[in-house]
Amino acid sequence: MITLTDTDALAAFCARAAEAPYVTVDTEFLRERTYYSKLCLVQLAYPGGGKDDAVLVDPLVEGLDLAPLYDLFRDPGVVKVFHAARQDLEIFAVEGDVIPAPLFDTQVAAMVCGFGEQVGYETLVRKVAKAQVDKSSRFTDWSRRPLSDAQKRYALADVTHLRGIYEHLASELSRSGRTSWVEEEMDVLRDPATYRVEPREAWRRLKMRNPSSRSLAIARELAAFREEYAQAQNVPRTRVFKDDALMELVSAKPKDMGELGKSRLLLREARRGAIAEGILAAVATGVALPREELPEPPKQKSRDQINGALADLLRVLLKAKAEQAGVAQKLIATASDLDDIAAGSRSGPWAQGWRGEVFGKEALRLCEGEIALACKGHDVWIVPLD
Repeated sequence: MITLTDTDALAAFCARAAEAPYVTVDTEFLRERTYYSKLCLVQLAYPGGGKDDAVLVDPLVEGLDLAPLYDLFRDPGVVKVFHAARQDLEIFAVEGDVIPAPLFDTQVAAMVCGFGEQVGYETLVRKVAKAQVDKSSRFTDWSRRPLSDAQKRYALADVTHLRGIYEHLASELSRSGRTSWVEEEMDVLRDPATYRVEPREAWRRLKMRNPSSRSLAIARELAAFREEYAQAQNVPRTRVFKDDALMELVSAKPKDMGELGKSRLLLREARRGAIAEGILAAVATGVALPREELPEPPKQKSRDQINGALADLLRVLLKAKAEQAGVAQKLIATASDLDDIAAGSRSGPWAQGWRGEVFGKEALRLCEGEIALACKGHDVWIVPLD
């Protein structure tokens, strides 16, 4: 088990990896006490059986520069292989302003290859690599040093088994002609906007029941302040104030420190100082916003708008088409997508690209009365209607 702790050693490894067709990548990080993930370990491996083919990189060592790794990530001739890549990619996008490309996510590929929805790494190791993952170091504090041999073995296994998994899935995709399907899914992961959090858009994550435009305006200002403060101080947004406290503030609309102090849900730190001042300023801004600048409440889909019978038929069609294609249903269309279609929507990700070929076109034909569904036993098939 080799741990790289200086830039020259990392550069030498990356130079060797650049000669390989792919490199597998994983990270260990902490995020419980910070807004941005703290990168604690990087695991890398390229094909081969030598002891130098898989390494750990310790980014916590003073003086280690990850520039050689970022250069490798930009190398168009080497596929960068991750499993469930989004959080790993966010770290590199924030810390190194780089998104690895070409990119391959084995979790997405496994869903396309019929392994089910959001299949875990351990499942792929067991089914594809015919091995077991030692779970004893799963809850490690990866920021503590030194790491034990057991912790290093656990971390390294995340990229050594991934080599065989990638080769198996890539072969299956090539055989089935579905490599382009996974490429379509990588578009979102390759988009830098995926990893940017815009404070002025943070309110859209809030779950509010039948909010007025004014309530949304106050919530937008409070959510923006919380996001900006959390980013600036590098603390979790829940350490500033939680969503339930935000909702309480939207309702109470405190005007001064005295009214703010009556909040039941605010943390003590939020009742004074910069956070308290920011809360009062955000509430005041939301309250004073001109009517024409208020955000529009989201349009709620009424149950009356959804054709329940059509939604049920769409679910049957989706299940049948997913089983026929050997693809996880959720990757094709969500329950919300089906309700949208049954409520009259005729466009969406489900209608585009490979999803459109597998499901979308037939879904639209079903909506237009051009096809019917028939079944016998467990089999469902499509019947064209004249």
